[in-house]
Amino acid sequence: MIDLTGKVVLITGAARGIGEASARAVVAAGGYVVASDVLAEQLDVLQADLGSERCHVVVCDLADVTAVPYLWERATDWRDGIDVLVNNAGVYEKALIEGDFEDWHTSWIRTLNINLVAPASLCREAIHHFKQQGGGKIINIASRAGFRGDLPDYTHYAASKGGMLALSRTIARGFADKNILVYAIAPGFVRTELNAEYFDSYGESAAISQTPLGEMAMPQDIANVVIFLASDLARHVTGATIDVNGASYVR
Repeated sequence: MIDLTGKVVLITGAARGIGEASARAVVAAGGYVVASDVLAEQLDVLQADLGSERCHVVVCDLADVTAVPYLWERATDWRDGIDVLVNNAGVYEKALIEGDFEDWHTSWIRTLNINLVAPASLCREAIHHFKQQGGGKIINIASRAGFRGDLPDYTHYAASKGGMLALSRTIARGFADKNILVYAIAPGFVRTELNAEYFDSYGESAAISQTPLGEMAMPQDIANVVIFLASDLARHVTGATIDVNGASYVR
C-alpha cells in the first residue's frame, strides 16, 4: 500500500489524462495535490471531486515559461511547501517537415517550451526549495520517443523528451547528496487526449500494433508508477527511467 500521508505533490497537466489520474492517485494515497493546467473548467471538476482541502488548482499556461515563478509561488504557498514535483504537462503535435517554415518553427518553439524549458524551470525552482527543506522528489514524464525517436513530423517531440531524460539524469547525479531524488517515466502510447492527433491520422490500431502486450496503456498505469516513486520506497531508483510501454521498446 502506497502511503503519501502529508505529502504535497505539484502536478502539471493535471486536468486530464496521466496528470488527472496521478492527482487522483495521490489523494487516494493520503496526499495533497496542487493541480496545474491551462484547462480551467476541467481543473474545477477535479477539485470538486477531490475536495478543496485536498486539491488546490492553479491555472497556468506553460507555453509562456515566464509563468513558472507564478505557478511555483502559488503552489508552495498553499500548504507551506512542496514535497514532490511531477512534470507531466506536454504537447504532441505535428511539425511538418514538408510544410511552411514559420509553422514548423512555431510548433518547435511551443513544444520545447512546454515539454522541456518549463519543466527545467520548475526543476530549478524545486532544487532551491528542496535544498531549504532537506530534500524532495522530481518525477519527469518523458517518453519512449526520447530513446527510440518518433515519426519525422514529431521530431520536435522526440527531441524534447530526449532532453527531459538528460535533464533528469543530470539533476539526479548533481543533487543526490542534498536528498533531491529524480526519476523519469517513459511511456509508450497511452490512451489520452494528448495522442488524439496521432489517432486521427493513423488510427488507434497503429498504436496497438506496435505493442507486444496487445493493448495501449491507460493513464492509471502511469499514475501507479508516479505514486510509487513519490513514496519513500524508491530512494535508490534515483536517476533511473521507468519504461511503461508494453514491451514496445525494450532497452
